[in-house]
Amino acid sequence: MPEILIIEDDADFRKTLSALLRDRFPRVSLMEAEDGERGLEHLDTCRPDLVLTDIRLPGQNGFQITRRIRDMHPDVPILVLTSYHDPEYQEAAFSAGATHFASKHKTSAEEMLSLVRSILFGR
Repeated sequence: MPEILIIEDDADFRKTLSALLRDRFPRVSLMEAEDGERGLEHLDTCRPDLVLTDIRLPGQNGFQITRRIRDMHPDVPILVLTSYHDPEYQEAAFSAGATHFASKHKTSAEEMLSLVRSILFGR
């Protein structure tokens, strides 16, 4: 069963995203973390098939978390999902090791689900 880890400090957005993913992919296991440190704790005990992380997080930011995830699990896809769609943020996300980048406000639910499906299942 594929596993997804969502690292997002906005509880409402995190719960909405989790519900959206759970509804479309009922066989996927979802883990949630409200900050990077809790997300990294999950990574001590499991290897998710996809990590979705915000950039602005309490403590370490999403770029720092992405680098640490990349060090721990070099082959895990990382989708940086943020409100900041500026090219500088996208470039920084990819430089940190992200494999995908999406805007919370410009990416529709269907586009997000399609992206997750393609990452997890290759279609």
